[in-house]
Amino acid sequence: MNQSLMKPLRQQNRQVISYVPRVEPAPPDHALKVDGFRDVWQLRGKYVAFVLIGEHFRRSPAFTVPESAQRWAVQTRQDEEVEE
Repeated sequence: MNQSLMKPLRQQNRQVISYVPRVEPAPPDHALKVDGFRDVWQLRGKYVAFVLIGEHFRRSPAFTVPESAQRWAVQTRQDEEVEE
């Protein structure tokens, strides 16, 4: 096969887009706390984690399962402990 016709496996100079958590004063009133999870709330049919960092909450992206949101919360909490 002609190597010049093959696509590269990934785009070399593409900027990596990372999620920056939103900072909020508290979980919204219409969010429902999910039983069995420390940081997970149900919001508009999705699961969102709120982690208290300092005086503000960091909000995760929306996940379809609560376990994913809790994993995000644990990771965020660990990352913050390392930085301090």
